[in-house]
Amino acid sequence: MKKLNERRHCILIIKSLIMGLFQLLLFSALLIVPAGLVPGGTWYWQRALIFIGVYGFILETTIVTLAVVAPTSLEARFKAPAAKKQPVADRIVTAILMLTFFGCLVSIPVDVFYLKLLPAPQFVVSVCGGALSFLGFTIFITAIYQNSFAVPIVEDQTERGQTLVDTGLYAVVRHPLYLGILHFMAGIALWLESYASLIAVSVLLIVLIARIAVEEKTMRQTLPGYTKYMKKVRYRLVPFVW
Repeated sequence: MKKLNERRHCILIIKSLIMGLFQLLLFSALLIVPAGLVPGGTWYWQRALIFIGVYGFILETTIVTLAVVAPTSLEARFKAPAAKKQPVADRIVTAILMLTFFGCLVSIPVDVFYLKLLPAPQFVVSVCGGALSFLGFTIFITAIYQNSFAVPIVEDQTERGQTLVDTGLYAVVRHPLYLGILHFMAGIALWLESYASLIAVSVLLIVLIARIAVEEKTMRQTLPGYTKYMKKVRYRLVPFVW
């Protein structure tokens, strides 16, 4: 991978840490604020606070590690969520995806403290959910590490010299990054004791399927070898399923 000069590298690390902190604060707001506002809720939600603390430490540590071992991959993730070359369909799907992601997080405290639509998972299931969440985070980060062209939007990256990545996780499924997101969100719902929010993650899956359709259409048109790659790696998201 192309190395960054020292000054640019330092700026990337600082920017990454700030963005990581912003993401952590956003997660905290989407979980803790509704928990404190709904009837029967509390600002001191121990399980959420544990998750935020552990996730924050792992997130910032991972960011620094990526900045050292794969700076170009990390830098690609800071691309703006919209661009002139981005297809209109992807602009729409991206907006829906972000709203769905935020909605899934907010639904957890609302269900846990107010709606209580389903019985809470047993402790063992909840702990497995925590492990599943961090497995999803690991898949997500690994996908970013292995693909320096994994930008947040769908666009033609010919000018960046985009090449096809078909090794590592990309040799198993075509969209491992999205697979990681689904594991991550499902795990959070279980750790925070909401089966209803786990079911709500299916809405996120539907939006991701739409995103994949838009992305693969663009990739077939702009990335040499992608059509052949689709035949080689048959599964889009879930190995041996789809």
